[in-house]
This record gives sequence, structure tokens and C-alpha cells, in this order.
Amino acid sequence: MEKARYYATGKRKTAIARVWLVSGTGAVSINNEVIDSVNRPQTLKMNMIKPLILTNTQGRYDVLAHVKGGGQAGQMEAIMYGIAKALNTVSEEYRKILKAEGLLSRDARIVERKKYNLKKARKATQYRKR
Repeated sequence: MEKARYYATGKRKTAIARVWLVSGTGAVSINNEVIDSVNRPQTLKMNMIKPLILTNTQGRYDVLAHVKGGGQAGQMEAIMYGIAKALNTVSEEYRKILKAEGLLSRDARIVERKKYNLKKARKATQYRKR
């Protein structure tokens, strides 16, 4: 019997996650490491598998994720978005659940670039009248 595979890409800030859902026992691995051995806060790990919990598919699929760039929170949110997009391709029934929780919309906030003659993106030197 061939295993079903679903793929999606999740992005958040500067993190990009390639996520595969493979029918299995519910194991989660990030960059070929088991999630329990990955040094991340427990709240981020729970938030990452939120789409699986909401759709009651936590023990049905193994999650294989390769993530680059960003920090811990950005990477976990990119994986979460990737899982949600992959679940959306599995079944249209999951779309309503994921959409209601806001998991199918990309959070596009990224750091604004620094402009010339400014100290940061928008911070200028103090105006001096005299």
C-alpha cells in the first residue's frame, strides 16, 4: 500500500518551511530531527501542530518539515502555516475549520528596510529649530 503524501510551503517573516504530510503515526520531525529533541519552547511546539489538533488528524499523519531562515517563533509559525495548507489539500472539509481559526491566511508582516539618511526604517534625527 502506497503512503499518501501532501506538500505545502509555509512562510513567516524570513522563515520558509517546506512541509510534507505523510500517512503514519503522528511523528513530527524538523530538519530530520524529532520534535522532542529540538530545543524550542513547548508553547511554540503546541502552536505548530494546532492545525492537526483542530482537524483531529494528529495521529494520522507524520509531519516532515525542512525550515530555513528566521528565528524560533517565525520558523514554528511557518511550519504551522505549511501544515494548514497541506491539510487543506487533503480534504475540503478541513478548509472551513482552518479558515475559521485564521490558519489559512499568511501573516505577511516582515521587517521594513532601513532608508538612507535615517537611523532605522523610520527613525530620523531630532529636528532642531535653532
